[in-house]
Amino acid sequence: MRIKTKSLVGTFLFVFLTIPGYCQSKAAARPGEDPAFLKKSALQIDKHIASFYRRKKLPVPDVTDDATYMRRAFLVAIGRIPTAEEALAFLEIEDTSKREELVGYLMSSKGYSSQMTNWAFDLLRLRDGRQGSRANNEPYRNWIRKAVDENMPWDEFVTRLVSSSGNGWDPETASVGYYTIDRGMPLDNLANTMRIFLGSRMECAQCHDDPFGKTERMDFYHLAAFTTGQYELNKNLMSPLWRELRDERKERGYDYQVAQLFWDRVYGMALGGGGKGRIRLPSDYQYRDGDPGELIGARTPFGKSVRMSDRKDEGDGREQFADWIVTRTGEQFATVIANRMWERIMGKGIFEPVDEYIEPAKTVYPELMRYVAKLMHDLDYDLKAFQHVLMLTKTFQFATNPKPSSLAGGDDFHGRKIERLSAEQIWDSLITLSSGDPDKKQVRTADNRIYVGNKPVLVGKMDMAQLSKEVLALESEQEVRRYFNDFVKVLRGGGSKGKGKGGDSMSMGMMSVKRYGRDAPVRASELPSPAPREHFLYLFGASDREVVEGASKEPNVGQVLSMMNGFVQRKLVGNSSAHIYKSLEGASTNEEKIRRIYVAILSRPPSDEEMGWMKGEVKSQGEEGLRNIVSALVMSSEFLFLQ
Repeated sequence: MRIKTKSLVGTFLFVFLTIPGYCQSKAAARPGEDPAFLKKSALQIDKHIASFYRRKKLPVPDVTDDATYMRRAFLVAIGRIPTAEEALAFLEIEDTSKREELVGYLMSSKGYSSQMTNWAFDLLRLRDGRQGSRANNEPYRNWIRKAVDENMPWDEFVTRLVSSSGNGWDPETASVGYYTIDRGMPLDNLANTMRIFLGSRMECAQCHDDPFGKTERMDFYHLAAFTTGQYELNKNLMSPLWRELRDERKERGYDYQVAQLFWDRVYGMALGGGGKGRIRLPSDYQYRDGDPGELIGARTPFGKSVRMSDRKDEGDGREQFADWIVTRTGEQFATVIANRMWERIMGKGIFEPVDEYIEPAKTVYPELMRYVAKLMHDLDYDLKAFQHVLMLTKTFQFATNPKPSSLAGGDDFHGRKIERLSAEQIWDSLITLSSGDPDKKQVRTADNRIYVGNKPVLVGKMDMAQLSKEVLALESEQEVRRYFNDFVKVLRGGGSKGKGKGGDSMSMGMMSVKRYGRDAPVRASELPSPAPREHFLYLFGASDREVVEGASKEPNVGQVLSMMNGFVQRKLVGNSSAHIYKSLEGASTNEEKIRRIYVAILSRPPSDEEMGWMKGEVKSQGEEGLRNIVSALVMSSEFLFLQ
């Protein structure tokens, strides 16, 4: 018995065929917008894989069935299972190009942005708040989200992060959050920069030469010189006022709370200093190539050499550092991000771990590694287009291989390895079952309101972007005191603040802020970051975002209890208004209801044997039997794992 979904099929296929920039044949402005280029590139990758099979004398794997492919494509591209409607429609389409059209549909959807935002947040350790300060990462979070939404090329993304300076609340310079989240820990920030963008693990070289690698402690400090000299922009102008209020023990007074707003959320989120290009060696420096306390100039240890003076501060070190990372490290920059994207799509990197760079010649397949690195460059570092290419390959469509890779240090490209879904993929999939398509819901918007204590003030009159612009434009201690006193009067209702140096601050309309609580039925990318310790996401291994890519897929008892007694039972299994039950409307037989439940949860119809078991359950338990089926399927390995 087939499920009748003709209207859905027509609608879905129409959406596939009308995706701008992916499935239309008009001339494209960039390689990533040219369907012919994407297909040709995918074919080249498949040719490389075919050559690998011949060389290793491996049989060509079977192509996976439509149901497995559909579920894999949804989870990989947009981080959730298809809705019941999407799944039913795709399975009923009889079109030889439907897989290609599905990829275009997914890569142009809001879900892609959500999935990539989670990836970027984990990579960059994005947390909403900061310990010991009222400063937060709200504008930085919004900058990252906007960059992903607009598909900012990776080389531009990295350049803007690494070379950033200025006002942390200005949408154009909010990327300074990359440095200000690590305020007071510039050496740790540098180590993370090298690891994330170049696959160079240099953290040990902060203290000593790396005994297992080529990095010396001097190399690390030469690099650190590029970014040294960071400071909180103009904060010295407020220091006397801040000390007075703090020393007078007025912590609970209103003036102190306003001062704390200026100190933490204006000055504390701005970044001055472009990178001196010089740094002093630490007092415990122990090698013959330098003396403790010696001033050394910035210098790069590999790639095209970049040097800065050791005799004077130059002030543009971060810009030079960013340019070196992106354009002067040979194939390393492109290779690292290409391999990261390969791991995202194919499940395993060409070389692993992905944050430890291996020269293409030393990887398991040098020709393929060189090709995908070149492809990344040819696509102008368009991560969406690059992933689109990978998803168009026959390699992505191969059936699951339950066996581990036959090659050490990388993939054998012989079918996708089985892996548990990430915490975010499980959460987003459960939300899909309980509430329908989560990508139709409003995304979280930036909260730029001014808070004094824990209460928003001047809503509709002024926001943090305007306040920070005016405060950071002040040029003397006297101006800061005058502005501060006027601002306090306005907040107390005793004055009407006029124009600051940044312009008219009272001309704003009412702000609309969309925030979600921790258990809101929305995408993980819209929830507070990181998830609280008792939250479903945390229990299933979501990163606490203290370290780079700190997520885990290790099992624990809390996961079992959460599935049996927690969110799943409250919001899905025991919730009669859950979307999965609504999808049963119009089903006239128990057999059809069971089939729809299977398609909604596992993205496939049940086997004849499974249908027999489930019909027996419904016959003996009635409507409760349907709930039991839902409960059993969402706790099954098939639901929790990606094939």
